[in-house]
Amino acid sequence: MSQPRSTYVPAAGFEVHVTEWGEPGRPPLVMWHGLARTGRDFDEAARALSDTYFVICPDTIGRGLSSWARSSETDYSYRVYGDTVVAVLDHYGIGRTRWIGTSMGGLIGMLLAAQRGHFIRKLVLNDIGPFVPAAALQRIGEYCGRDPRFQDFEEVEAYLREVHKPFGELTDAEWMHLAFHAAEESGEGDLRLRYDPAIGKPFAGRTADDVVLWPFWDQLRIPVLAMRGETSDLLLRETLLRMVKRPNCRAVEVAGCGHAPALMTQDQIGTIVEFLSGAN
Repeated sequence: MSQPRSTYVPAAGFEVHVTEWGEPGRPPLVMWHGLARTGRDFDEAARALSDTYFVICPDTIGRGLSSWARSSETDYSYRVYGDTVVAVLDHYGIGRTRWIGTSMGGLIGMLLAAQRGHFIRKLVLNDIGPFVPAAALQRIGEYCGRDPRFQDFEEVEAYLREVHKPFGELTDAEWMHLAFHAAEESGEGDLRLRYDPAIGKPFAGRTADDVVLWPFWDQLRIPVLAMRGETSDLLLRETLLRMVKRPNCRAVEVAGCGHAPALMTQDQIGTIVEFLSGAN
């Protein structure tokens, strides 16, 4: 198993940080994280997959080590995220790839696959689908974009354990791993979360309707693995049941999780390995 390599890629006018795993000559695999997270969330899965694939785990603009938006009003959008994806993959010379996306990362992959069907060969959607209830978005808005401060990484870990409790049963080491990559020195003698608080603006005081993307879903012509935390409020069970009516969509419900499974356990990673290596 390989060790991670950190690099920066110019993409659509931004500097995107990418964590690479495995050898570049292997089949490519993109892993894209959730709304307020970073590409280092995937370390456990990426390490396991790097024996077979060249894995890249970018930090979305405004998160992790990537540059922040020039305009938070326009740049923190799925259109711009898609532009950065295309630029990152062009940088690596990747024409087709497998894609694993958690929450926001899954939506990015689904939208790209619907509009550029040749782009993604296989798609793993981790606790996200073509219907997102407004109530779940309002819940996310309660914490996304906050700018809390912490005295040490133990306080960061405690915060993440509370906010991301639905990730499931993680070990102390796994929680601390998430904390270490989720926070940085603020320059004021304490720690802050490693994202631009402006990413939460689209959710602030949200009273909008549900997000409905079934027309995009209906355009997919590739194999999909849809993973759902059994108590998820973002990917509802009825949504999952509708998704599996589409040919080549396989569904897996992960016990003991809500939104979203952390993809750190051997059974979760094994499910993904099996899907990606299948014939379809």
